[in-house]
Amino acid sequence: MSLTFRKSIRVLPGVRLNLSRRSWSVTLGGRGGPRRTVGSTGRRTSSLNLPGPFGLRRTSSTRGHRRSRSRT
Repeated sequence: MSLTFRKSIRVLPGVRLNLSRRSWSVTLGGRGGPRRTVGSTGRRTSSLNLPGPFGLRRTSSTRGHRRSRSRT
């Protein structure tokens, strides 16, 4: 069994700083509405909780993807 470290700190109402052993993230929004999370690894998550078993989640990751610009 491995040990994990995870801590969530409420900075302001609706703003949380989430810390783990290897990364950190900031979450904006609350439990009842839309939520946006941006992490130090480049992962971005948007989620929306709806009543009942419904919920929407969209995750995009910019990690490892770089845009190349062509020089003319």
